Amino acid sequence: MKHNFWKALKRPILALAPMANVTDAAFRFIIAKYGKPDVMFTEFTSCDGLCSPGREKLLVDLKFTDTERPIVAQFFGSKPENFFRCAQLARELGFDGIDINMGCPDRAMEKQGAGAALIKNPNLAREIIAAAKEGAGDLPVSVKTRLGYNKIVLEEWLPVLLEADLAAITIHARTRKEMSAVSAHWDQVKRAVEIRDEMKSKTLILGNGDVKDRNEAEARVRETSCDGVMIGRGIFGNPWLFSSARDYRKVELPEKLRVMFEHTLLFEKIFQGLKSFDVMKKHYKAYVSGFDGAKELRAKLMDVRNAVGVESVLSRTQGKEGYEQG
Repeated sequence: MKHNFWKALKRPILALAPMANVTDAAFRFIIAKYGKPDVMFTEFTSCDGLCSPGREKLLVDLKFTDTERPIVAQFFGSKPENFFRCAQLARELGFDGIDINMGCPDRAMEKQGAGAALIKNPNLAREIIAAAKEGAGDLPVSVKTRLGYNKIVLEEWLPVLLEADLAAITIHARTRKEMSAVSAHWDQVKRAVEIRDEMKSKTLILGNGDVKDRNEAEARVRETSCDGVMIGRGIFGNPWLFSSARDYRKVELPEKLRVMFEHTLLFEKIFQGLKSFDVMKKHYKAYVSGFDGAKELRAKLMDVRNAVGVESVLSRTQGKEGYEQG
């Protein structure tokens, strides 16, 4: 029987945010190897898709290795019965937990009443959580959400989630309307902790928004008394971000490019024929920056179609040595 891994994590908890076409199985493996966070999440995956004939194509998004544990499957959707089935699937696949996406502003997701749209439909949110918990059995269920939809409604929305007795709630400290156009409201994360304590809930509260690295995350924890922080965009091109043993700012260029190539080989091995190689190009833009010649090297990498092409570009640029897979 699995236990609630959230209870065993040391504070502050540092989590990797789920990001579509970013935190896939290849990148998570690289992150786990070079700077593992306390908990990792899959890319968000459609419950409806997993409960349809197209299920096989989506299962690749739920691939993981034991090096990534604890690993949480994140699902989105608006049909409680499909959350029940997907929670059962997550248990069968060996995940350590299940997370429900109630914060994504993607328009296609919202059209089906999922993601951030659930903030406007608390009754459906309750049904979805109950169905997920029933299907999850002994796996812990958590939620990632925002402060509100068009305006901050934390005082009304957070109690709905806390009453559901979730293992953890991650709060992206902006509303759906604000997207990422304003600074994250970390004072609201502090208020979320107060509401949790007033309700005598044992649910963990994690904050999310504008946090660049673990030092800033630890400062936010001290400032708000939250249990942990989820980091997203800071991980681009930077698998060392969560490492306590390495200063990610001091990773030398040859190592960065070698790991970029290792990431490329792994992506090709896992996703060839399943995902477009162009997915890697957003990573190249992040790996290849901040040094003389970066612009030219990035431009060349934008034209490659496979790992052989990447190896060729790296060989011509600075010599092949140093870019082989570790």
